[in-house]
Amino acid sequence: MVSITNAHNDLIHDAVLDYYGKRLATCSSDKTIKIYEVDGENHRLIDTLVGHEGPVWRVDWAHPKFGSILASCSYDGKVIVWKEENGKWSQIATHAVHSASVNSVQWAPHEYGVMLLAASSDGKVSIIEFKEGRTSTPIVIDAHTIGVNSACWAPVCYEDVESDSSKPTKELRRFVTGGADNLVKIWKYDNDTQLYALEDTLNGHSDWVRDVAWSPSVLLRSYIASVSQDKTCVIWSQENNKGPWKKTEVQQEKFPDVLWRASWSLSGNILALSGGDNKVTLWKENLTGNWEPAGEVQQ
Repeated sequence: MVSITNAHNDLIHDAVLDYYGKRLATCSSDKTIKIYEVDGENHRLIDTLVGHEGPVWRVDWAHPKFGSILASCSYDGKVIVWKEENGKWSQIATHAVHSASVNSVQWAPHEYGVMLLAASSDGKVSIIEFKEGRTSTPIVIDAHTIGVNSACWAPVCYEDVESDSSKPTKELRRFVTGGADNLVKIWKYDNDTQLYALEDTLNGHSDWVRDVAWSPSVLLRSYIASVSQDKTCVIWSQENNKGPWKKTEVQQEKFPDVLWRASWSLSGNILALSGGDNKVTLWKENLTGNWEPAGEVQQ
């Protein structure tokens, strides 16, 4: 196990490995991002990225087919895109359409191209696309009335075309948001208007939704985990990418403290939850459709 001590001068809010698990990006309230090279039990600081004017909440690596690219979001209302060229990291784009803290940033599945999703306390989410070194005009959506805490892309999947084999398969591009209005919302891309429309509103929490995570599994059933200030985790499931979403609580009793983050394994069958009690608990679905503990991590 790699242990990095004294990585930052203040609270660390996110730590993400790249696609190959060889590099680690961390971000902190000290307004910096640090890039580490990780090899077995050893690590080496490669660079410290300075550019944000407030705490940096999250970082996300782009798919390696686009190069060594990292996105970061901050309390300063900005998203910064960083790129490594010839061993040096530099800013290549700044996304500043939001008027309040940007709480979440995530690259789209690489099949969609170089596309970034951001969620802000101003109640809006934005989608920006990078083509041939240029940024497109952002799509900005009024998502949640009193702030968006998290947003997450769905994995790439395709809509069933009604028995007519002459019709081309239709790509189903969706993402999920969680807000300070206690709601979870599903958004779907409309190929005709080239905009995102609200597809579903899921009401299952009694306090702020802190994080939402769409399972990367591309099975017949879709899974979304939402965690909340109300100390609960809800699993939302949908059959065949259509119809109603079913609500299942991970456990009947509330968790000991506020839940902050939810994260799926790469295979999509293990869910990790972290919260204010400084524990990470692991969960998996059993054959009856209920969720049961699969382990715990304490540090």
